[in-house]
Amino acid sequence: MRQQLFEFVLQLADTSLVLGHRLSEWCGHGPVLEQDLAMANIALDLLGETRSLYQYAAVLEGQGRTEDDLAYLRPATAYRNPLLVEQPNGDFAHTVVRQFLFDNYHYHLLLALKDSPDAPLAGIAEKSVKEAAYHLKWSSEWLIRLGDGTAESRQRLDKALATLWRYAAELTTPTATEAALQDLGLVPDYGALAPAMQAHAAHVLAEATVPTPQFAPFAQRGGKGGQHSEHLGYLLAELQYMQRAYPGLTW
Repeated sequence: MRQQLFEFVLQLADTSLVLGHRLSEWCGHGPVLEQDLAMANIALDLLGETRSLYQYAAVLEGQGRTEDDLAYLRPATAYRNPLLVEQPNGDFAHTVVRQFLFDNYHYHLLLALKDSPDAPLAGIAEKSVKEAAYHLKWSSEWLIRLGDGTAESRQRLDKALATLWRYAAELTTPTATEAALQDLGLVPDYGALAPAMQAHAAHVLAEATVPTPQFAPFAQRGGKGGQHSEHLGYLLAELQYMQRAYPGLTW
């Protein structure tokens, strides 16, 4: 059980790290200053959650590795984040859709993890869910504004939904590790999260006057098993550069 819990916590940490880094790429490039700062703050929230998760993962592993070792000294194939979060930012609509799909899953997952019998994991979830609630509010409001805005914003939103919706199913498709932990009652059954997630998505899309996309038979999965797109390799080459170039570097 300890190994399975380590793998699950590592997966959560990888996911928040990769998405936080993606959002940080917007810093100084946002469409308006307020939203530039909003995305930077969301990135910082995710990185804070990442640190707590990596620290706990290191304890569970018990091999002397630190949070920095787990973040900076693993190859792309060792990362367990879903494919969605490693996708490039694209334009603002693309980033909003990616964020909304993740936030809708992330918020409801953390809400359920607060009640996990694993106290450290429950504590991290209880702290992070407050921030995740704001993230979901932000991405929901922007999806509505883009969908019910101008002809161009709607066109960009439709394109982003068509591109990214195929990645959403992986978020709630349990791996063997997740299924085992669900059987033990340590993590929530993703099926139980579905009604609330679907209800929120339906409400937001209706407000945006956007039809609910259908999951295609070519839905993309594999990231949680270590099979990634080429985008993650480029992302990690930038994120890990300093520790790779100067091993053991400290400030």
